[in-house]
Amino acid sequence: MGGHQDLERLAASARAALVREIELSGAWASDPVWREAFASVPRHLFVPYYYVGVRGGYERRWGEHPDPAARERWVLGAYADAPLATRLRDGELLSSSSQPSLMAMMLAQLGVTDGSRVLEIGAGTGYNAALLAHRLGDDDLVTTVDLDPEITESARRHLAAAGYHPAVVTGDGARGVPERAPFDRIIATCTLPTIPPAWVAQCRPGGRILTPLATGLVLLTIRDAGHAEGRFLHTPAFFVPLRGTGRTEPERAGLGGVPRRAREDDLFRFLLALSPGSLDPQEAYALWEREGAPRRERYGITVRGERAWAWLDDPEGPYAWPFT
Repeated sequence: MGGHQDLERLAASARAALVREIELSGAWASDPVWREAFASVPRHLFVPYYYVGVRGGYERRWGEHPDPAARERWVLGAYADAPLATRLRDGELLSSSSQPSLMAMMLAQLGVTDGSRVLEIGAGTGYNAALLAHRLGDDDLVTTVDLDPEITESARRHLAAAGYHPAVVTGDGARGVPERAPFDRIIATCTLPTIPPAWVAQCRPGGRILTPLATGLVLLTIRDAGHAEGRFLHTPAFFVPLRGTGRTEPERAGLGGVPRRAREDDLFRFLLALSPGSLDPQEAYALWEREGAPRRERYGITVRGERAWAWLDDPEGPYAWPFT
């Protein structure tokens, strides 16, 4: 085994297994139309090579490896329900293909409907843009943007190989893509330190923005020009930062006064990440303990013009703080 036809058969089998795995996770229960997209779009064409962690560093897997067994490992790994590191520089992860079940959940939560114009922030391999183009049945409805011209060029190449031709733009994702606006949906596949006002301005009233933020995923609805509001989804999420924005979860000093059980708790660390510069660790701990270690979905974000604030339970309630 290992010839082109054998690899294509193996890819089809592995893709079907991945679809079954995602289905069992319940990721697209709210919008099963995504099942057909994941069953059709060949992920292996978007990751001609990737890296897997091994002791002492990374191992490169690639589709043109001279060893047939290595090519099979590449195909099977391409359809694992796992994130794949696709670009490294000096040991730092620059780009990746996200875990498919997380992608499926995010796409379902985005609430895409027929005719939706969608902007993706962070082109990555192009796989997510292909899923959107397949679901919408019209490449022109999908725009994906990335700052790195090498990434956009390879994404464009992967998309064309798979038969998709959405708009692939090289530019600063925090600025959106004004020449392609307005959009009905914006989805980010990289994390930022705040919600860029440009995204809100470029999204139609009633539209949605879904973006990683502070180790979570927030789903905002556009109320009107310059005003968006929404809650976090229940799931944790860790994405590569948008290039040029720096660290998104700053180191927090003064944790010595916080009990170890809190310091190591995922939900407490989420609250810390959600309140940089607004709540010190002791204030965050007092809130976290008083409210019974609130889960992510109790928190939300409101954006009005240049102002943004995070809140617990109610945007106008007692627990609200500037989010910068």
